[in-house]
Amino acid sequence: MSETHPRETSDRRVTVHLGTTPLTGEAGQTIAGVLLANGVTTWRTTRKARRPRGVFCGIGVCFDCLVTVNGVPDVRACQRTARDGDIVEGHGVPPYGDRHA
Repeated sequence: MSETHPRETSDRRVTVHLGTTPLTGEAGQTIAGVLLANGVTTWRTTRKARRPRGVFCGIGVCFDCLVTVNGVPDVRACQRTARDGDIVEGHGVPPYGDRHA
């Protein structure tokens, strides 16, 4: 018989800003996790065809989830832990924080 454990949750929240939109997440979540938890599925588009992109692999192998964080470009949102006060910018998706693909 297996013993069940309640899911541990953080009491600490973080707020990141996608452009000017504040998004709240749990401490320890990745930037992609915070974006997805707030309904943001698209935060960049491809250069030539302007096709929507967000998370594809979720493990840092592809480059679909790239964002700019605190002025640093080309950060993989699925790998970067969100920190309170982070400023996240999408690429080519007006307005930032488009909440649907």
